[in-house]
Amino acid sequence: MAERKVTVTSEVGLHARPAATFVQTAAKAPFDVMIAKVDGPPVNAKSILAVLSLDVEQGDFIVVSAEGEGADELLDQLVEIVSAP
Repeated sequence: MAERKVTVTSEVGLHARPAATFVQTAAKAPFDVMIAKVDGPPVNAKSILAVLSLDVEQGDFIVVSAEGEGADELLDQLVEIVSAP
């Protein structure tokens, strides 16, 4: 399973537009994609409600994971979304 740990740098965290972009990108994958706050339970990264329920704010550490062909490339894209200012 591929995994990335990243600090969220977006000013609004993972809310509203960044969350929608994150979920839309994750939803394109034909495999499961999970997101969690560090030491928290993982949720489905393809669900906008699940992602918003994490209440990820700027400066929070998150873990994004996926398993399948192309998982590394997808995770790189997801990390780019949460790392945008």
